[in-house]
Amino acid sequence: MEEERYSEIIREQTNRALWEVGNVIKCIPEDIWGKEYCGMPLWKHVYHMLHSLDLWFMNPNDTGYKEPGFHVKDLNNLDVVTEKEISREQIHDYFFWVERKIKRYIEELKDEELLESPEGCKYTGFTLILAQHRHLHTHMGMIMGFIVAETGLWPRVLGLEGEIPEGGYEKYF
Repeated sequence: MEEERYSEIIREQTNRALWEVGNVIKCIPEDIWGKEYCGMPLWKHVYHMLHSLDLWFMNPNDTGYKEPGFHVKDLNNLDVVTEKEISREQIHDYFFWVERKIKRYIEELKDEELLESPEGCKYTGFTLILAQHRHLHTHMGMIMGFIVAETGLWPRVLGLEGEIPEGGYEKYF
């Protein structure tokens, strides 16, 4: 990893984090997909985490932002019970949508943009990115804890130096 530019570090760490998100989602057993934790089904914890990345990573005040087609009011809110459910396939598709969107953004990201605020936003780009890494890993830790408690298996993570697997790999340690 080149550590001469902050944007390079953000690219590298974000790509690693997104790989881990995809792996953790793959590790959720079918029998706990709808099981409640902290009063909400596990899929809703996953959706909350992804929706936050989608909305907040670049600019929460983007006037062009569009909710995913399956979204209904409060579907992303872990404090509100909703009738609507999301399938694994919908989460899978949404994850890949969010991942592509973020990767396109970070590929073009320049260091000088990090301390600028996106249009209509009171936070700098760096603040938004760092806040989303914090939020993401709070929820990743919870979701991983649910998986470990239910299965006894620990989803694979990369750490700072682990290679990002290509092709087949063991999704648990």
